[in-house]
Amino acid sequence: MKKLILGTAAAALFITGCADMNGGMAGMSPTTRNTAIGAGAGALGGAAIGAVAGGHAGRGAIIGAGVGAIGSYIWSQNMERQRQQMVQATQGTGIAVSQTADNQLKLDIPSDVSFDTGRSNIKSNFAPVLDQFAGGLRNNPNSTVRIIGHTDSTGSDAVNNPLSVERANSTRDYLVSRGVAPQRIGTEGMGSRMPIASNDTNDGRARNRRVEIYVGERGG
Repeated sequence: MKKLILGTAAAALFITGCADMNGGMAGMSPTTRNTAIGAGAGALGGAAIGAVAGGHAGRGAIIGAGVGAIGSYIWSQNMERQRQQMVQATQGTGIAVSQTADNQLKLDIPSDVSFDTGRSNIKSNFAPVLDQFAGGLRNNPNSTVRIIGHTDSTGSDAVNNPLSVERANSTRDYLVSRGVAPQRIGTEGMGSRMPIASNDTNDGRARNRRVEIYVGERGG
């Protein structure tokens, strides 16, 4: 925990420094500003992942900052159009659609929408959402996709880790079957390592069993 706090503090200082340099970000071009924001977001992510994985949070922040700077995203008209389409397509489903701080479109999909317990087959009520999502991706060929599967802490890592990967891959395969180029999609399984709620309650475990989809359009 100490590593996570120190790494996150270092990342926060990095972001503050970016904001303070030369009178802040007001005079930056959109691309430069997004790069700085991407670096800061990458630093925070790198610090957290480094600490969770048992590594050095500070080192993770530095590496993450570099990745964030290289992989800065823009929020184009295509991205906003797809966000609006997905908000409409997911109304009443429990799927959360948002724009992240580093200009990615995020879909947070709970397991009661996407997959049955212990399974990686796409549920029938998830398919129409993915159909709409695939259409938006086809209309924005400059964007890339990351799909991350998560589980709760019930069961062992030997079960949870491959299940989270299988769910991410199943989502990718469905999108590919709807005409999205496979090289645009990356997948990852986190098992139970990144909960967003307590695993001590049924509601918390249900929230932790999820798939997250990120869409980003690279800046120039």
